Amino acid sequence: MPVSNPVIVVPGITASYLQDDYPVSPETIWGVVHKDYERAALHPDNLRYEAREPARVVSGQVYEIAYKELIEELRFNLAEKPEEPVPVFPFGYDWRQPLELVEDALLRFVDEVIERTKLMPHYHKAGYGADPKVNLVGHSMGGLVIAGMLARHGQTARAGKVATLASPFQGSFESVIKVTTGTANLGTSPPSSREREAARMTPALYYLVPSFANGLDVPPSLPQTLFDPAVWQPSILTSLEQYIRLHGLEGGNQRARTAQARSLFATMLTAASDHRQRLDGLNLPDAGLETNDWLCVVGVDSVTRVRLHVKRKGQAAEFDFRSDDRANLWGDEKAPTSEWGFTGDGTVPFEGAVPKFLDRANLVCVTPDDYGYWELSDRATTKLAGFHGILPNMNMLHRLIVRHFTGRPDRHGNTWGRPAPGVEAWAPPLDLHNKQKD
Repeated sequence: MPVSNPVIVVPGITASYLQDDYPVSPETIWGVVHKDYERAALHPDNLRYEAREPARVVSGQVYEIAYKELIEELRFNLAEKPEEPVPVFPFGYDWRQPLELVEDALLRFVDEVIERTKLMPHYHKAGYGADPKVNLVGHSMGGLVIAGMLARHGQTARAGKVATLASPFQGSFESVIKVTTGTANLGTSPPSSREREAARMTPALYYLVPSFANGLDVPPSLPQTLFDPAVWQPSILTSLEQYIRLHGLEGGNQRARTAQARSLFATMLTAASDHRQRLDGLNLPDAGLETNDWLCVVGVDSVTRVRLHVKRKGQAAEFDFRSDDRANLWGDEKAPTSEWGFTGDGTVPFEGAVPKFLDRANLVCVTPDDYGYWELSDRATTKLAGFHGILPNMNMLHRLIVRHFTGRPDRHGNTWGRPAPGVEAWAPPLDLHNKQKD
């Protein structure tokens, strides 16, 4: 009897602990409660290391509050027999770094998981080692890490099936707000000037910049993409110059600081743009996958920023954050169905969650109403912390992922979803009840 592939769960941005291993007794510098922005901030002369040296900051475990229930449910329900467990590994990573570095680390972890799984007697007996693969679950930015790894490494990544939850394949405006103001629906920390400074020096955050059509309103005299530094307001560069003055090795020369700040900002945006192009060009067969191997879950029916206006102020750009750019027209009978896409999960707008390597007909939309009556605490948390961050706790999604990975039928009718706005011929990767028709 075939065995289920082992599973790796890849969390979103800010959702892995960071610890400094330089002290003899390692110290947590980033966790659910405690966040030390100064020690987490990166060095302007080498973004792989910290501004405050000596240090050795490494990733720790994933956030229990967001992923413990998901991991434990998969471990329990994927196994056919209690004595023959299916490994489900959390993959904590340094979410500050360029995603290419994280993808390479994930590829190495895939190899490790496969080698460890080969040592399990029931996997050995089932012949798992003949063609070993892993199944991958990615939440939020974790989905981008998975897609990026597959785009760069193809079948070497040995992916069997993939499930992504609320992943901003085309970006989120919350990343722009985080860089600009330090306030956003990314992570769980309160806004602060320290957070804003750290965010501007976090390469991974720029990988979440939105690129979907019709989301950006920019004067014709400015570049039409947020991957161009000229569309960002000057305060970003000014703060980078100040940061270089305080932490850079050659921070005393104003002209040198300005040049380094411009180069640093452009480099981070260019790397993010290149990554987005790779994701857009991902060809699933090159990674050994078919369309039905990818379960793409999109959160909707929450008020979300769906547009961003940029205005010209003198010779420079300035962001105009408008309250009416936050919308939720999902299922609004007063709005044409063509506008039902003006929605999201509170952090990622619907259009930002649509990958170019899948058809819209393949997407599975879920709403906060999909929490069961026994999940009252999660409903309450959704109202306080947002649908996006707590979405992995949804019990129905746990069942959905198990069905996707195992091919089991829905004997009890307890998995469902909804088609994306405007889709008439829904084609999810597994048989699902269409909740939209209820």
